[in-house]
Amino acid sequence: MNKALFALSLGTFALGIAEFVIMGILSNIADSLGITVSTAGNLISAYASGVCLGALALLRVRRFPLSRIMILLAATICVGNILAAASPGYYTLLVARFISGLPHGAYFGVGAIVARKLARPGREVQAVALMIAGMTVANLVGVPLGTWLANMLSWRLAFLAAGISGGATYVLLRLWMPRIDPLPDNGLRGQFRFLRTLPPWLIFGGIFIGQTGIYCWYSYIDPMLTQVTGFRPDDLSWLMLVSGIGMFIGNLLAGRLAIRYKPALVAALMQSSTMLLLLCIFLASGSQLLIVPLMLLCTTAMFGSGGPLQSSIVVYSRGGEMLGAALIQIAYNAANAIAAGIGGAVIRAGYGYTAPALAGIPLVAVGSAMIFTLYFKRERGRPLE
Repeated sequence: MNKALFALSLGTFALGIAEFVIMGILSNIADSLGITVSTAGNLISAYASGVCLGALALLRVRRFPLSRIMILLAATICVGNILAAASPGYYTLLVARFISGLPHGAYFGVGAIVARKLARPGREVQAVALMIAGMTVANLVGVPLGTWLANMLSWRLAFLAAGISGGATYVLLRLWMPRIDPLPDNGLRGQFRFLRTLPPWLIFGGIFIGQTGIYCWYSYIDPMLTQVTGFRPDDLSWLMLVSGIGMFIGNLLAGRLAIRYKPALVAALMQSSTMLLLLCIFLASGSQLLIVPLMLLCTTAMFGSGGPLQSSIVVYSRGGEMLGAALIQIAYNAANAIAAGIGGAVIRAGYGYTAPALAGIPLVAVGSAMIFTLYFKRERGRPLE
């Protein structure tokens, strides 16, 4: 792998721990801080809110060299997660989670552009998938390790691991990232011109609505597995490992498939398959034998849409590539924030920890329909870009 791509993927590794480890330690944090699980869910929303604001802040630095932007974002990843690890209480942790979310969308947004520039012709989608692979490795190794550390020692160590990874990313980007010049500046108004066309809206809407449906289930996977399926809290370490394996497989599989097939088709098929999987999870939530393979398949499909669409938005946002790549991360993380709220509302209404999976199915259907529309209207019968 290109050394600069490896450095980029280390950054997504840190972001993967920061974003996803909390879902495996939500009950642990709630117990430690003396709050309810649904209140602790606000820590997920705080991170996602930071992602949205941080992605929009890219417009202020659009004239900076892309390599310099990536280095600044890596430093922010480090600082934000160190603050989270050192937070003395719920409200300070809430603020720290917001800060640690600020670089997330911008990192993926600019990183997708940088990865495409570093790639060989015809391998752009695969290069973006390799960058995102760091996040899947985080779910494969970092999140299970963070969950284990939280159960054995302290949840603070999970955020500390993310902060250290961010610091390592900062160092490696300074060593290995070649200078990559700023994108042509079309002015502030020119950055938004691509939004006059339909494809970006189909991508943003398909991600936002569809991923909201999936994250309704995934945001509360910890209490579902322990209080419904009957696993012990200590089992969450290897269960999150299974979840991470699915994400790793989904990302790499989609990257390979997108070399031969249109990105929108790959993403739509991956995302739409979760409708059946979420229904099966709802029905089989009491079976330890069934829930593990279903969780593996669902996280595979959940991450199968990321690489193709993250790469596609760069193509569909000519003249405003940085904004387009950032907005796709806003879509993902706004979905994450709203899903935590929807799932928490369903739980507080008394429907139990399995109901969020069922509530998400209609949303996945609508989101997948939008991505299928992109394929049939704009990509079918056209050469791959």
